[in-house]
Amino acid sequence: MRGMPQTVEPGWLSLLPALVTIVLAFATRQVLLALFAGVLTGSAVALFQTDADANPITRFIFPAIGSKNFAQILFIYLWCLGGLIGLWDKTGAARHFAETVGGRVARGRRSSLVFTWLLGVVFHQGGTVSTVLTGSTAKPVADRYRVSHEELSYVVDSTASPIATLAAFNAWPLYVAGLVAGTVPILADAAAGVRFFWSSIFYNFYAWFAVTATLLMSVGWLPWIGGGMARARRRALEEGLLDRPGAEPMLVPSPEPTTSATAATPYTPSLADFVVPLGVLLGLAVLPMALIDENWINEAFLCSVLSAAVLARVRGMPVREILEGILHGCRQMTLGALVLGLAVTLGTVSKELGTAAYVVEAIGQQIPPAALPALLGALCMGIAFATGTSWGTYAVVFPLAMPLAWTLLPDPTYLQICFGAVLGGAVFGDQCSPISDTTILSSMFTGCDLMDHVRTQIPLALAAAGLGMVCSTLFAALV
Repeated sequence: MRGMPQTVEPGWLSLLPALVTIVLAFATRQVLLALFAGVLTGSAVALFQTDADANPITRFIFPAIGSKNFAQILFIYLWCLGGLIGLWDKTGAARHFAETVGGRVARGRRSSLVFTWLLGVVFHQGGTVSTVLTGSTAKPVADRYRVSHEELSYVVDSTASPIATLAAFNAWPLYVAGLVAGTVPILADAAAGVRFFWSSIFYNFYAWFAVTATLLMSVGWLPWIGGGMARARRRALEEGLLDRPGAEPMLVPSPEPTTSATAATPYTPSLADFVVPLGVLLGLAVLPMALIDENWINEAFLCSVLSAAVLARVRGMPVREILEGILHGCRQMTLGALVLGLAVTLGTVSKELGTAAYVVEAIGQQIPPAALPALLGALCMGIAFATGTSWGTYAVVFPLAMPLAWTLLPDPTYLQICFGAVLGGAVFGDQCSPISDTTILSSMFTGCDLMDHVRTQIPLALAAAGLGMVCSTLFAALV
């Protein structure tokens, strides 16, 4: 009956939404436009192949954004995470924590880089948050001890997104779970997807190598750092030049005073404003999972925001200003929420059109199982580098990669290896792309020339990616 979704026979046309999304993302660098065009293409394919309702809003967008999976992502990413960051900005909690701890930890060149690395680990909520807070806080300390801006921007950038996929007490597991739910039998729903995300962290080899490399470089134990980075280090140590001659450093915006500083009731931040909400978040996220195998990530974020708000009120901040901080943080996440909504919708389009089934049937038996993880990682590296987004890459690749891997080898461990390869490959591309927000912000808030940062970071990132591919191939061969 017309108006009701019908099953679409998998065929080559089912590839068009993903292909249109990738091509437009390459050509325009506009992820929102590319994702929306992919959804419209899916509607056109559905109309061509069936007599079903092909209205993109009623057929795809409403079911996707009206789902429990997306509602959970919106709750965590837009309201809780955005509200917490906005409240930290209002109280000055995160910056106060970083400056207070930095004054005690950073005593020299190496310790200032280690301090930068530690900040990246602590601010593990995502690339943008980490790069801004870590870069702006660590730069004055690192400049004092003659750390080149290339080194500093690399440590900031290569810790931000990789650590977000390892210490994933954030929106990443929920987002990815929404993309992989229902793609294979062992990923029946979003809850199973979240558990699978956590169980696959060991196989996210690129992220492990990237975060380890930044730590080893910080303490001076990394045996090879590439010619460009080595020259930058020598220049800073021998000549005192933090940027190469002729460089055009990204301009750091002048910090605007927080609203609380000009309000009728000025607010003095304390370590508790940052430590207590973070402790609540980690405690409720980690302990139930470790002790009773329960996922309390929703409750963890909600209680974290509430604890930050209650503490700010007890310490004298008016309720009106608390709400202003939370709402400001939510508004900052609006663009991200739009990207998430369209990404989840594109995943729904791929599932309804049977894209994964067609890919599996067409090429599934032609790929050696041991080679698939490295191929998936390389594919994600290329897409994310060209588009500047890891989450947009996930929306295209995950719905196809999981069924393909399960068809080649229906083994949970093998699926985890492929899952980790997709996670890490997309992070590499996002981290190294000159059009990625994390790359730009890492350069901006460390005072580094953007392309100097890109050129000196890529050799180290490629080395980590190469080691990750070797490991994923070896582990896949042993399954």
